[in-house]
Amino acid sequence: MARDKAIFRCRAPLRISFGGGGTDVDPYRAQYGGCTLSTTIDKYAYVSCRPRQDEIIEVRSLDYDIVAKYRTDDTFVMDGELDLAKAVIARLRHRRSKKGFDLFMHSDAPPGSGLGSSSTMVVALVSLFKDYFKRPLTSYEIAEAAYEIERIELGLKGGMQDQYAATFGGFNFIEFHPDKVIVNPLRLEPETVYELHYSLVFCYTGRTRQSAGIIDDQVKHIEHGEKDAVASTHELKDLCIQMKNALLQNRLTRFGELLHESWQAKKRIAARITNPDIDEMYEEARKQGAVGGKLLGAGGGGYLLLFAPFDRKHVIMERLEAVGGQVVEFNFDTQGAVTWRASE
Repeated sequence: MARDKAIFRCRAPLRISFGGGGTDVDPYRAQYGGCTLSTTIDKYAYVSCRPRQDEIIEVRSLDYDIVAKYRTDDTFVMDGELDLAKAVIARLRHRRSKKGFDLFMHSDAPPGSGLGSSSTMVVALVSLFKDYFKRPLTSYEIAEAAYEIERIELGLKGGMQDQYAATFGGFNFIEFHPDKVIVNPLRLEPETVYELHYSLVFCYTGRTRQSAGIIDDQVKHIEHGEKDAVASTHELKDLCIQMKNALLQNRLTRFGELLHESWQAKKRIAARITNPDIDEMYEEARKQGAVGGKLLGAGGGGYLLLFAPFDRKHVIMERLEAVGGQVVEFNFDTQGAVTWRASE
């Protein structure tokens, strides 16, 4: 079968959330407003689109070895199989277009890693089809569309920070108001970025988690007005602002201490945020000199991020590996979602 030669590609970066996670989830965000502090890293969600000459749309998940074929005039059914891709295609493709395409998806991290991989995949899909279907979307509109597709149309649990972090890239302090989102890029000194990277330990805990149940717990606590949960979420927001200020002022030891305070506040919101294995890893790292840290994402598993003094970092890494962790190398990414064309 003859195909056009151009291939459309996109990669969107996964993110590390330093603070504020949970304040971007409704109903807290709608009632009180939230904020997050995050950066993107060199782990990505990738999508590729190859035009076809016939009326077939073939969607392939390389991570899960799933392939599905549809006709261009089909109405997609959201049945749990490749729903993210189907929802984005249904929203962005031109209704009268009869030509099909092959879509390939894969990610450097699985869902449940705590790095926002599912939301990042949606951002990559929206960004790619923005170019493929020539949709005039701004960066804010890409992030907003990704949020609406994932959270509203598909009803998947979670907040708003991942979509904006992946779209914009880099170090951002993101404000979530009831009626708008404001992305504030942080102008950090190069020395601050180098030293922060040198001080961080990025460790896979050995398990992924389903965040929906944990988020449900947080939502119920806020909906019911439980004082401890509301107060702890307020504290998360305040600590996030302090973390942002510490970064801008190059007070990195204080930044590490705030990571610890934020993790303690996060654990008070819902019991399932942590478990004995994660607690053991974190306490072992603290015994070996880690200033602070946190579990990335909603909790329950994924990646543990730690701030370590340079002369204790190697010891901390060794002990984490000894108790079942897997230390992973990473670098910061500053570009956000990027699209390009390739040829076969």
